[in-house]
Amino acid sequence: QVQLVESGGGLVQAGGSLRLSCRNSGSTFSTYAMGWFRQAPGKEREFVAAISWSGGSIYWTDSLKGRFTISRDNAKNTVYLQMNSLKPEDTAVYYCAARRDFRPVQDGSAYDFWGQGTQVTVSS
Repeated sequence: QVQLVESGGGLVQAGGSLRLSCRNSGSTFSTYAMGWFRQAPGKEREFVAAISWSGGSIYWTDSLKGRFTISRDNAKNTVYLQMNSLKPEDTAVYYCAARRDFRPVQDGSAYDFWGQGTQVTVSS
């Protein structure tokens, strides 16, 4: 059974940084592709980044590339999202997701498991 738990969200001023973590309690984490998504109030869920099981393939939303970094530590069953130079428009609930496939994709419907989300609020 896969259970994803996000942490690391909070309130930060514009220009600040946060690192989100998503820990998978399941035993097959290393074979899953992982993704981060976000949803702002009144908006649809948006793809942020995804990483293959090995970390060798990474996909980004172009608008976030350079500010956000996705990584994973399979020994710790954890995927990370480092967010720098945060802007008020980054305010959203951030979700991690796991896909029973080693290939990362941008389509949220391709992910099989989701965390409960963690709130990120960026003040101006």
